[in-house]
Amino acid sequence: MRRKWIIPFFMAACLPFLSGCWSSMELKDLAIVSAYALDKKEDGTYVGTFQLINPMNVPGALQGGASGQNPSIATYTATGKNPLEVADRASTIVSRDLYFAHTSLLVISEELAREEGLSSILDAMERGLEFRTTTKIVLSRGVEAGDFVQVLTAIDQVPAEKAIKSLEFTEELYGENIATNLQKFIKAAVTTGQEPLVSGFSVEGDIEKAKTMEQLQSSDGSATIKVNGMGVFKEGILVNWIDGEKSEGTLWVLDQIRQAPVNIDWEDHEDAISYKVVRQKTNVETQLKDGKPAISVHIRAEGDLRVIEVPVDVTNPHVLFRIEQALQQKIKEEAEAAIEEAQKTKTDIFGFGEKLHHSEPKAWHQFEKEWQDVYFPALDVDVTAEAFIRRTGMRNNPYRFDLNKKSE
Repeated sequence: MRRKWIIPFFMAACLPFLSGCWSSMELKDLAIVSAYALDKKEDGTYVGTFQLINPMNVPGALQGGASGQNPSIATYTATGKNPLEVADRASTIVSRDLYFAHTSLLVISEELAREEGLSSILDAMERGLEFRTTTKIVLSRGVEAGDFVQVLTAIDQVPAEKAIKSLEFTEELYGENIATNLQKFIKAAVTTGQEPLVSGFSVEGDIEKAKTMEQLQSSDGSATIKVNGMGVFKEGILVNWIDGEKSEGTLWVLDQIRQAPVNIDWEDHEDAISYKVVRQKTNVETQLKDGKPAISVHIRAEGDLRVIEVPVDVTNPHVLFRIEQALQQKIKEEAEAAIEEAQKTKTDIFGFGEKLHHSEPKAWHQFEKEWQDVYFPALDVDVTAEAFIRRTGMRNNPYRFDLNKKSE
């Protein structure tokens, strides 16, 4: 009889030690930070701008609430000698405790990234107990980071969510940008044979009007935020921007293309045929040739023909083969241009050095210290590409081909 009471007794004795409410805080005492922007003054002082969610004005928060009459966010600005002091000083102007566990966006100004870099900033963020390493990092290009997070957006009530969704959809559907979070940046920055990439955002239009409700009272808005290029870092400092086809070429090599359009010229017509990638795979192999590192990059793409602006017979296998060859050449040129640009700035954003480290660990020690400045710029990279047309769309020949055939 006594034995059957032993377990309940110990369970009851442990109950006082299982209390977990000692650090609890009421929701009404928290200010949820959706985005955190950092700039820097000429005197070296950090300027932090906090985008706080106003739950009373977010649609669906309350039945019959004030949604649409007032902004769904509020922004506050504070200064300090470091990011931690900025957050602490914000308590003098915010009536609640800043809560960073739901911060989804960290915005760094281009000037701050160029002059000081992100190493010390991200170290402070990573050490924080609340700041998540999955927080996305972006650069404000041509505009102060504080102004960027104050721009109101119409469709997405929380501007931080608008920026993240734009970045993710651009990465998935257009293939010219990459979503980088805190953990991903730090991992690439501390790896000897790799450097990180961070996407940039710009603001087009009247920024001051975009900070007011006037922005939401018109169909086109006074200004809009736009994904704009990728920033290249070296030792934590912004050193270059890559845009357009070089951005796409970079993602080809990184095996990050999910869906992307590829336009090719046909005879005397520019961008006459548009090809949509639906599947892609890039294989990178490293080897030593006469004691020197060499890289082989093979890109394989599969996709559909989406736009044909010239009269071509796509039912002819020989014509499709010519189009595939043109696509292969275009993909190869984009990848080679991206590699050449990275070699000029001596930044191995592709992680070739890391791959060499894994494949040739003994030889890597002689290249490691001077990889970025000596070996990578002179690296022999062989790029090959394959492109396959799987479908020609809901019709075979384009209208122009049928019209030309009809007039003959």
